[in-house]
Amino acid sequence: MTDRPLTWKPNPRQTRVDLPDGATDCHCHVFGPAERFPFAPESKLKPADAPKEELFALHDRMGIDRCVIVQSGTHGFDNRAMLDAMAARPGSYLGVALAPPDIPDADLAEFAEAGVRAIRYNYMGHLAPGASNDDLRALAPRLDAHGMHLQVHMESAMIEEMAPVLSEMPIPVVIDHIGRVDASKGREHAHFQALLRLIDQPHVWCKVSGTERASRADPPYADAVPLTREVAERIPDKIVWGTDWPHPNYRTDPPDDGDLFDLIPEIAPTPELLQAMLVDNPTRLYRFGEGA
Repeated sequence: MTDRPLTWKPNPRQTRVDLPDGATDCHCHVFGPAERFPFAPESKLKPADAPKEELFALHDRMGIDRCVIVQSGTHGFDNRAMLDAMAARPGSYLGVALAPPDIPDADLAEFAEAGVRAIRYNYMGHLAPGASNDDLRALAPRLDAHGMHLQVHMESAMIEEMAPVLSEMPIPVVIDHIGRVDASKGREHAHFQALLRLIDQPHVWCKVSGTERASRADPPYADAVPLTREVAERIPDKIVWGTDWPHPNYRTDPPDDGDLFDLIPEIAPTPELLQAMLVDNPTRLYRFGEGA
């Protein structure tokens, strides 16, 4: 037994959505097991374990064939839990790591060999601080040399501030969780409009995940779906989707993953958009099929 909080809901209900072959969860995490992979001392969140076996079970049940595991701030720069999960399903499970901006090139090469496709930085108040603009400028060509891109998780209030440096990046930039906008403020709010301007840049992608985080309502999160759908329809060739399992730092009780899967056709209402979001775009961005 543990007093660490469980951030995910066991036994989610089965989704009503039939997913296409090659469907990809492009944003999820693994936590622990803490006895094997200790949490970072500086992490404010010390959750119950959410090990790879539970992630695999969710994917197998819902019809997910491929995955991109994103390193969580819970483990900090110790990416071993993520790499261990990737190695258990080689080729079909890739990764996004956390790393300091001055990470040695040899370490980047090891990451690339293991199937890491990007480095992520957080600009959220409850997480460790991200890299400076100068750090990002220096790191970008080094990531490019290893076939990696940049992933950014930021407060919606920071989109306008970070847009200039992200716009000048020579590599793809992926914005997490539709920029963490607040759906209750509506599409005309400055934060959502800043997101739209940023994703209009040809190299800027967006994860149309986190609808439940943008929402201020109960499932089916009807207040936020129109914003997520607008992003998807605006840049259909630059969107990917993810569960965000096991839902760290969620505002209430953990969401039911069945509810989140049921949002997929609401976000991507045509067969063509759904295929792009779940299969074709992930293949292109993460280079599935190129080996580890």
